[in-house]
Amino acid sequence: MAREAGPAGERQRRCGALVGYFTSAKFLLYLGHALSTWGDRMWHFAVSVFLVELYGNSLLLTAVYGLVVAGSVLLLGAIIGDWVDKNSRLKVAQTSLVVQNASVILCGIILMIIFLFKTQLLTLYHGWLLTMCYILVITIANIANLASTATAITIQRDWIVVVAGEDRSKLADMNATIRRIDQLTNILAPMAVGQVMTFGSPMIGCGFISGWNLMSMCVEYLLLWKVYQKTPTLALKCSKVEESELKQLNVKKENDMKPAEGVQLIVEKDVAGFEPQQEKEVGCAARIAEPFITFRDGWVAYYNQPVFLAGMGLAFLYMTVLGFDCITTGYAYTQGLSGSVLSLLMGASAITGIMGTVAFTWLRRKCGLIRTGLISGIAQFSCLVLCAISVFMPGSPLDLTVSPFADISARLFENEPLPTIASPGGEPEVAFATGMPNLLNGSATPANTDPEMSPEPVPLISVSLLFAGVIAARVGLWSFDLTVTQLLQENVAESERGIINGVQNSMNYLLDLLHFIMVILAPNPEAFGLLVLISVSFVAMGHIMYFRFAQKSLGKQLLACCTPDSEAVSDSSLPGNTSTV
Repeated sequence: MAREAGPAGERQRRCGALVGYFTSAKFLLYLGHALSTWGDRMWHFAVSVFLVELYGNSLLLTAVYGLVVAGSVLLLGAIIGDWVDKNSRLKVAQTSLVVQNASVILCGIILMIIFLFKTQLLTLYHGWLLTMCYILVITIANIANLASTATAITIQRDWIVVVAGEDRSKLADMNATIRRIDQLTNILAPMAVGQVMTFGSPMIGCGFISGWNLMSMCVEYLLLWKVYQKTPTLALKCSKVEESELKQLNVKKENDMKPAEGVQLIVEKDVAGFEPQQEKEVGCAARIAEPFITFRDGWVAYYNQPVFLAGMGLAFLYMTVLGFDCITTGYAYTQGLSGSVLSLLMGASAITGIMGTVAFTWLRRKCGLIRTGLISGIAQFSCLVLCAISVFMPGSPLDLTVSPFADISARLFENEPLPTIASPGGEPEVAFATGMPNLLNGSATPANTDPEMSPEPVPLISVSLLFAGVIAARVGLWSFDLTVTQLLQENVAESERGIINGVQNSMNYLLDLLHFIMVILAPNPEAFGLLVLISVSFVAMGHIMYFRFAQKSLGKQLLACCTPDSEAVSDSSLPGNTSTV
């Protein structure tokens, strides 16, 4: 009986531990983030396709949407973060969740109406009604993105810190798990909605995304409430206003001046008739100036943070064409890579990204947090050296004798048609400023398809080295990203987490916007090698900034051997760091 009771008791303990994990605040937070990220990735993928489909297979609306989104976060990042700081955690999370999902649902419904009645809308008011619909779609989609930014700040930069408590190892593991969820949804969510749109139609895709967001919003709302109930410390939030009020109260208690208080009461009674108008005037002026003051104070506070250089180093990594975006994908098509090969390369990059999250947790335990960033930066830059070498290898289209502005000047002043390139299926397709073929355009204007005029095969040595470097660098990139993320979580005061991370998002978008401007100025494939060298230079500058931050923080211990106890030394040695988790 004892032998039977032993295994039975062990099974019960295991079942109890399993049930406890699946009902814990940590798992519920993961589940809510997975649902939110899945919906976000589906929407970001689909909205670009919808806008291209609506505007006659042109990238104009997509470019406008990208510019509006980047500009909005750049200008409003600090204000959004300040709103996160000044309100309760549950209110911020629930409000941003509802606004985000409601905006996507409304946007999906409007897009369905446009797809159904596009012909009729074109004839009404000379097409102005359709133009207003486009503006409305982009505006609502931008609101959804701003709400998504608020959700990311409050959950990934604040809630996760509170749920982890004082355990920094637990915080590192939670950060790594969140990034793994991001990596998986980046690949799987676009594939899922792409299948729906391929076998159905864009209108069915809009309905599917709207229905998903409606269902997801209800489940996420419930999960947030459960996490809030299971973590009582989430209800405790210290703000700058409360801290200043406590200081003022202490000063008043120390300096007891009753006569002065009596005089003050008399004065307030005498000028009671004039007080409301004065308060109203001051209130209106303050309300008008408040967003500008918040914007200024946010950037000043960000600059004064002890982890300022680390945050700037991360932002500089966004100024790069060495990623799997439309720019690098378009360049790969011009070099002869097929869509199937690119999909395999994207899958490989997701795997190396997950490897980076695993490497982060291991390195942090062995070497400490700050040294993990140094090792990750060196690993990323070493891999990107392959990209720089690929520029000078056989098959590289680099030609510095070709003016990078030749393509723009030809279109602006000579009115030449857009160039066409051969797609993997043999049909000519329009090559846009990024060099990316219009994969949705099945009715492109035919070009000269004479077999005798077909281009010679391009050697794949250069493009192979390029993507080898990009994929291998993802290990160091995601490990470095997690390092800076945790530095911001641990070393920014609780009352400033929102505004500081809002400014960090603004910096990221600013450098990302600059990299798109760089591509617009040099859109031809012959200049892509130059863009690669500029990108590697910006990555190097970012890691130099982080090296300077680490040098200030570690001092003489920078070159010392890594020890398991180094994290406590490194974290305590941050200059000016007086905050606690």
